Amino acid sequence: MNPASPRMRPSHTGWIEVITGGMFSGKSEELIRRLRRARIARQRVQAFKPSIDDRYSGNEIVSHDRSRVDSEPVDDLRALRRALHSDTQVIGIDEAQFLGPGLVEFCVEMAGQGRRVIVAGLDMDYRGEPFEPMPNLLSVAEEITKTHAVCLVCGAPALFSQRIVEGGERVMVGAEEVYEPRCREHFTRPNEDGK
Repeated sequence: MNPASPRMRPSHTGWIEVITGGMFSGKSEELIRRLRRARIARQRVQAFKPSIDDRYSGNEIVSHDRSRVDSEPVDDLRALRRALHSDTQVIGIDEAQFLGPGLVEFCVEMAGQGRRVIVAGLDMDYRGEPFEPMPNLLSVAEEITKTHAVCLVCGAPALFSQRIVEGGERVMVGAEEVYEPRCREHFTRPNEDGK
């Protein structure tokens, strides 16, 4: 049995779970599944997502296969802290890479309060470089799930998010019209200007 398994943890101990990978790899779907199971177990759950991510819904976490769960959009970690209820046992956060470096400290603090924190986010940006704060969050998590999509060129496991439109800015929210999953062989690192 996995020592990070919830069955092996004392009920008074908090922990951090990270679901990470590239675009279209099922991160949000897995987050939704875990939050639903926590609700079935009658735990007090709150889900959050950055307000910048309004691709499918403003107040729900929605996976690319259109699974969904209610969530609260937040502009930053201060807004998340204000919206967090004192009796929440399970905190779910989607698209966590957009919440900035304070996310790691926040998650550690919440786990220290005995809460289960489940975070989903991209581990690499469109250039194939680590997408902070996710790499640092991985180092303090009790459980890490790395998801893979399917490369649209060859069908191999895809860990990269290939941007298929021009633009050099690091954050460009989008779905199939902006990104596609690629394996290591078929991923092409863009130029500095995003081409």
